[in-house]
Amino acid sequence: MTTNLLEFDRSGLLDWFAARGEKPFRARQLMHWVHQRGERDFAAMSDLAKPLRAWLQRDAEVATLPVQTCRRSHDGTVKWLFDVGGGNAVESVFIPEASRNTLCVSSQAGCAIGCAFCSTGAQGFSRNLSTAEIVAQLWQAEFTMRAELGLAAGERAISNVVMMGMGEPLQNYSALVPALRLMLDDDAYGLSRRRVTVSTSGMVRMMDRLALDCPVALAVSLHAPNDALRDQLVPLNRKHPLDELLAACERYLRHAPRDFITFEYCMLDGVNDAREHAAELVALLRGRFPCKFNLIPFNPFPGSALRRSPAARVAEFAAVLVDAGFVTTVRKTRGDDIDAACGQLAGDVQDRLTRRAGATIPIRPHTAQPGGMR
Repeated sequence: MTTNLLEFDRSGLLDWFAARGEKPFRARQLMHWVHQRGERDFAAMSDLAKPLRAWLQRDAEVATLPVQTCRRSHDGTVKWLFDVGGGNAVESVFIPEASRNTLCVSSQAGCAIGCAFCSTGAQGFSRNLSTAEIVAQLWQAEFTMRAELGLAAGERAISNVVMMGMGEPLQNYSALVPALRLMLDDDAYGLSRRRVTVSTSGMVRMMDRLALDCPVALAVSLHAPNDALRDQLVPLNRKHPLDELLAACERYLRHAPRDFITFEYCMLDGVNDAREHAAELVALLRGRFPCKFNLIPFNPFPGSALRRSPAARVAEFAAVLVDAGFVTTVRKTRGDDIDAACGQLAGDVQDRLTRRAGATIPIRPHTAQPGGMR
């Protein structure tokens, strides 16, 4: 059985070579060929000794993922649907911008968290991805876009990676960390820690581990200013309520490459978007630790009873946060014409809803009083 070299970070590759009596510098050479040049053919790796190339051709491979579909948006966004076997598929999204090109990467086939506003959660959970399957998304996007953009040798197509695709990354920790280390490695993709972001719905214990093992930028899916509402929108809150989550954020900042935590907040019409909710966020976080808000327009999907907040209400909500001194951005919706926008990644995969088909999580409408959902 051949070994997929995309499964190894530097440490893993060094161990794999050492077990076969090869010198450590061979690992570095191979990383350059695979991750910097996008080469899969060992015969073309000219600075490797011929016996080593022959052995690699026999025992190893650079196995990428079959592409089921590749869809392109009018705004330049590209979405790939990758086949990961067993009737499962995952999606990755390339998002070009003036100052950076971002790749949104999946960590699981489906998701077990079940957030009310996310179509991936609605499809249910199938399995964790391997390190190789996570890295393959970056490998394929990088070298596909490098060729399409006509970049010179050494120019990177992807400057930022966000682990915000399908799945909860910190539920797949053992595969995630080697993938992150490859993204950061100067002999592989060479991204800075500030340009690699892990998004979590609030896996408190794993946030603490990540801070020690591989601290990168952290984004937390907040979506509500109080436990009563967050329990409905993000079921994980029932296990790790806001006080626990915010304490973990504060601990993370001792190791983080950025001096702030980004809070993601999906704007849901009549649910969490009132001025009172914004004021509650201010009271919850003012003076606690540095943070910024990323307000995300809700992207509808079939079977959801939720609606996107009107633009005027989003602006009013943002103004409350800005006036209180918080850096606040409203995420520009990208790729929604190809179902590639935030919260829409579900893929053409078998529906694994454990709830009755068509059922939705009941969300009480907002009432105009402080606390809103209390």
